Amino acid sequence: MARDEQLKERWELVVKKLSNQFADGDTLDLDAIIYLIGVQELGQLDREFKKDQKLDLMHIAICKLLVPYGYYELDFVDNDGWPHYKTLAELPNLKAGEQSVLMKEAIVSYFIETEYIH
Repeated sequence: MARDEQLKERWELVVKKLSNQFADGDTLDLDAIIYLIGVQELGQLDREFKKDQKLDLMHIAICKLLVPYGYYELDFVDNDGWPHYKTLAELPNLKAGEQSVLMKEAIVSYFIETEYIH
């Protein structure tokens, strides 16, 4: 199976499983999935977040997702349990479609590593 085709199938599986689990079957978009990963990484699942905290959660997720690509590394976790990452390499200038593919690839890898999908 071609790499792009495999990524597409795995991405669709992630979207379907997360949408059924967290959105009553309504299809979650890329940003919503990134947000969910941020909440998971923070580990404070049963609380509500303010708008700026939601953006911080998305940042946490993006950093976590891009660690395997060498762009970030976990620096420390603060007293409130929030992880902080340091930049190891600047992200390349990617077109919107290329950014989307990179993030989908990273998300699929994340959910394979966490054994959410196979």
